Amino acid sequence: IEYSSDEILIERIAEGDKLAMQALFARHRTNIYRWLFRFVGNETVTEDLLRLIDVERLDRPVVAGQSWGGNVVVELGWQAPERVRGIVAVDGGIIELASKFPDWEDCKAQLTPPNLLGQRWSRMEGMMRAAHPSWSEAGIVGSMSNFERLDDGTIRPWLSLDRHLQILRALWEHRPSSRFPETKTPVLFAPADSGQVSWTADKRAAIAAAEAALPGQVRTEWFSPADHDLHAQFPERLAELLITESTVGLFS
Repeated sequence: IEYSSDEILIERIAEGDKLAMQALFARHRTNIYRWLFRFVGNETVTEDLLRLIDVERLDRPVVAGQSWGGNVVVELGWQAPERVRGIVAVDGGIIELASKFPDWEDCKAQLTPPNLLGQRWSRMEGMMRAAHPSWSEAGIVGSMSNFERLDDGTIRPWLSLDRHLQILRALWEHRPSSRFPETKTPVLFAPADSGQVSWTADKRAAIAAAEAALPGQVRTEWFSPADHDLHAQFPERLAELLITESTVGLFS
């Protein structure tokens, strides 16, 4: 499966092959992040996604996004419901940072991640394993592919800190709740319950409000307890959910 073409993997996914979905995601996740930074904060975000759909000749695909990507696909489903069969927001799609941080500079100060450039690969991998002991080896390896391994044994994130902050700003500016009342595209939410009581309570309230506001079909599948990176922690379960909803469920 590792050496199969994208076309073959897509065919196998359509037949319900969960390993094919995992392989396709692992193959392209780094390139997707490197491509996405180009339109962060740009009003043409959905135009770029639609252009990608055209280039790949996809007929009304189900489009999934995680975290900020969940907000992106909500925007896509709102703007172009005729072009997609459904959208999947994986622990995202309801993120409205401005509700917690009315001031951008405060948001930036609180949520700017550490600059990992120059960190030793071995140290980063060790921290990854210690922080996520329940993840499979594939999840660890996939997450480590967010970094370029340099010749001196250090790492360079494919998503630079500057670009990460552009994404953060885009999240702070986005108001998905304003899109829900006019979004007719079927929506699947796959949120993570981290076990942090107050944080999860806010998330459950936001999901409930989205479900009430959306005029079309909507379904929520909670992962609990779970990390933010559901695709790394539960790749098989998430893949099975997407395949089921696309073939015999919400998007069929």
